This record gives sequence, C-alpha cells and structure tokens, in this order.
Amino acid sequence: MHDTITRPGPKDCLTDIDGIAVGQAADADVKTGVTVILPDRPVAMGVDVRGGGPGTRDTDALDPTCLVDGFHGLVLSGGSVFGLGAADAVVAALSARGTGLPLGARAVPVVPSAILFDLANGGDKDWGETPPYARLGRDALAAVSDGPVIQGTAGAGYGARAGDRAGGIGSASLVSDDGIRVAALIAVNSFGAVTDAAGGAAPVHGRVTLPKAGLLGGNTTIGAVATNLALDKAQCRRLAIMAQDGLARAIRPIHTPFDGDTLFALSTGARALDAPDTPVPLALTVAGVMAADCVVRAVAKAVAAATP
Repeated sequence: MHDTITRPGPKDCLTDIDGIAVGQAADADVKTGVTVILPDRPVAMGVDVRGGGPGTRDTDALDPTCLVDGFHGLVLSGGSVFGLGAADAVVAALSARGTGLPLGARAVPVVPSAILFDLANGGDKDWGETPPYARLGRDALAAVSDGPVIQGTAGAGYGARAGDRAGGIGSASLVSDDGIRVAALIAVNSFGAVTDAAGGAAPVHGRVTLPKAGLLGGNTTIGAVATNLALDKAQCRRLAIMAQDGLARAIRPIHTPFDGDTLFALSTGARALDAPDTPVPLALTVAGVMAADCVVRAVAKAVAAATP
C-alpha cells in the first residue's frame, strides 16, 4: 500500500464529516455544559472505555453482538451522573420530531451518552431537585449546525480542568489523499497534564509527576471520532480503540483509576471501505492512525482555546 498523505479538513473540526452536526450549550453560573453530536441519518457507532471511573448511558447497545445497528445521536455532558439527564431531554426532543426506531406509538431514538465530573469547579451547584442538564440538552440540540465547532470553554468542556490548568472542548479533522475523512471532538477534563500535544512528545526522563491530590475524582476525558468510511459496529469499536492512543500521546498520566475516559466512534458510511488497492484491514488501519492524530490535535486545541 502506498503512503497516505493527510491534511486538515476545511473547518478542521468534526463537522468536516458530511452529515455530522454539532450543538453546544453552557451555563456560566453553574460552570458546566453539554455538547450534542447529531447525524442527519442513523449511523454505526462503537465505544471504548478505558478510565477507571466512567459514567455512560446506552453503551451496551454498542456491543457488536447486540441488536441495534443505527444510532441517532450522541451526548457529552458535564455534571457527573446528573449530566446523564441531558440525554433524556435529547431523546424526548428527537422522538417528538419522529426520529428513532419505529416502535409502537413513539419513535425511539438510541442516543448514547458520557459524562465528565465538573461538580467541584466552583460553580453554583445548588439546583435542588432540578439539575440544569435537561435544559442544556435541549439548548444544545437547538444549537446544532454543520458550521465550525466552538472550541475551548464551551459545551461539555465549559467547566473542565486539564491537570492543573483549564480544560475545554477541542476538535480537529484530517482528510487523506484518497478521500478518507476522520475527525475528533474531545472534552478534556483529565487528571493528567496535557503534554506537548502538538508534537506528541514523550518525556525523556523517568519521573512521574502527578497533579495535586485535590484534583482526585474531578476528572474524565470524553469525546468522539467520526469517519466517512462505511464501518460496522465492530469496526467502529476498533476505530475508537485506536483513537485512544491519541489520548495516551497527549495526556500523562491517562486512563487512571480517577478518570472515566471514554471515546465513541461514528461512521456515516458515505465512502466504501473496500477498494481495489486498499484491503479492508488496511483502510481501517489508516483511519485509526488518522483518528489518533486528530485526538492529539483536538486535545491541544481544547486547552489552547480554554479561558483560564
């Protein structure tokens, strides 16, 4: 197989994948937010969970042995377990639009979700019995567009921290010379510190430096990669697994007991996976390398654009 040349897409973000739109909403008083990823038709999806403290919804449906093979959206949220309520609101709104599996009297959208922990960031969390996440989920859905993704202190990364500095949302894309498109959107709320992510440089010494102990439990980096390749659920999971290598290059330490690191992978199916000079495993390998590279750049962009 010849060398594959890649370059950033025109918007250098997740919406460079045709058919994928993104909406974000935040609450400045609570210091939290929600990001909604919305395909224009059901997509294949996979997931890889590596952190020791994840918070997710509907990830079992992504198992390749399970029945559902088309997914209607993805929600990333702050708020720890309370943030899972954002997906409830998105599901209800999509169902009201008629989006979802045609089961009985209602359309039933399948919308996986993951959350990060931002409850200790100093925002006003005195919401009583009404967390803001249903409202933020609806607002993010209403804001969905295929325009450039707002990065830094926005959406699910609004109240995030990256080690001892501000975290946030970052997104990046690549397109290969033979038409493979891959992009990533990452909410960086890591226990570990962000390295020289632009170059993915590893430290040359043997010292392991940890953030302050006060940050324990206030972590998790979540996100998604997407591609135009026609992948099934099993192949999407492999893409998510390879994309996690980008987190390992950009954040140190990563996948700790204190993190809930979770990456999803989406396939729009616009480009056939098989080609005469590119067998399926090789095409998937190229996409996986591109996905990891996009994740590294998305992490760098998230912290570079975040408000201190």
